[in-house]
Amino acid sequence: MPIGEICNREVVIARRKDSIAQAAKLMREYHVGDVVVVEEKEDRAIPVGILTDRDIVVKLIARDVPLDSVLVGDVMSSDVATVPEYRGIWDTIQYMLGRGIRRIVVTDDRSNLVGILSTDDLLELLSGELSDLAKLFTREQSRERKTGG
Repeated sequence: MPIGEICNREVVIARRKDSIAQAAKLMREYHVGDVVVVEEKEDRAIPVGILTDRDIVVKLIARDVPLDSVLVGDVMSSDVATVPEYRGIWDTIQYMLGRGIRRIVVTDDRSNLVGILSTDDLLELLSGELSDLAKLFTREQSRERKTGG
């Protein structure tokens, strides 16, 4: 299954020149733990970074950095991990594991932002699949009891 079919396509975005307070308000408003930082080129939104709630806490608040003096571009991770929307789930999980990341940005063939995928999303999908698989055993056992075989 391509990752583009399961990623969250409702991505909260910010720009490098947005304030940290603006980004934090977006996270609160949309109940998300990150914003994807984009640069707009023609009709495209190209991911150039990601800012997480943890970035704000660890890099700024814990160091007593005055938030009004910092922009999203100053704190975001600019080494944003992306995968094309046609990549499979297993390959994407392996890529995330190799990079040690919990979120990955999904793009189209023109590097345009398509969505975002988190480990929580993957766990939800895979736990549902495993639950369905487990039901096969109980159905088979039930059928065997009824047929005596």
